[in-house]
Amino acid sequence: MSVDVHGHISPPESIARFPMPRSLGDVEGMIERKLAVGIELTVVGSPVGAGAMVPVPGVDNYAQTEDTLREFHDWLAGQVAEYPDHLRALVYVNPFGGDRHLAAALETFTGGGFVGFVVNTSVAGRYLDDPAADDFFAMADGMRAPVMLHAPAQPAAGAGLSDLRFVEQLGRFCDVTVGVACCVLGGWLEKYPGLDLVATAAGGALALLPEKLDLIYHAPHWGRAPRRPLPLTRPPSEYLRRLWVDTSSPSAVGLRANLEVFGADRILLGTDSPPLAGMESPVIAAIDDLPIGEGDRQAVHSGNAERLFRL
Repeated sequence: MSVDVHGHISPPESIARFPMPRSLGDVEGMIERKLAVGIELTVVGSPVGAGAMVPVPGVDNYAQTEDTLREFHDWLAGQVAEYPDHLRALVYVNPFGGDRHLAAALETFTGGGFVGFVVNTSVAGRYLDDPAADDFFAMADGMRAPVMLHAPAQPAAGAGLSDLRFVEQLGRFCDVTVGVACCVLGGWLEKYPGLDLVATAAGGALALLPEKLDLIYHAPHWGRAPRRPLPLTRPPSEYLRRLWVDTSSPSAVGLRANLEVFGADRILLGTDSPPLAGMESPVIAAIDDLPIGEGDRQAVHSGNAERLFRL
């Protein structure tokens, strides 16, 4: 059986309040659909907490109160308790939310049923190389809690896109690319050697960028030292094997590139279902088509996730 590290579910109040796919409210349907294709357990969370992934006028996902987030996480923990064989959950965190917010997130994480954190790759236009994210990454490292890096409702990389479909499939994909790269360039993997970062959207286009990242670290065409040196002791490309990537963008070309850059031991089955109900079979088919041995294939299906999330 397989483990899906990338799914989302929403409580009835959110379904009623915000425009969103109905599949997000059908937990039993999700479990049944996934069992039919061999997925036994799904790691679920929300990249917007109790907010909305569709931009809604007057709704600021980063203005949610701690009480609102506590109610959401209590509901999420209740779903895990109801379906212990099929669900684990992630705690939503705003890395720039401040001491009180981080303390509440830590309390939620240690309360049971949660196996990591989910954060946005950009927060109101601000990427996570910002030193103000240090307290969050220190907390995650201290708890040995994996961090899922997921695009926000309104990604910085989607600026100028007005069509929601473009935002979903282009802006968010690019935000993962830039946002995860910023985490590497910001030195978090260097400062916290035990930190586990999971890139959704199959890592975006990161597998195409090792050489470009190294040109940021050392730009010979400028012929002088950078004004602000990066907090790294070696080229950024050397940290990429520390990342984990899911398979939620089931491009055969992309998966093969990820196999070469990250390795089979860092790829995690992830479908982004819900909301993308029906993506399970294409994702599984793409994994099964990878030119790897059966042991590596089983690791992608479940072993890597079991190791990362201590399932």
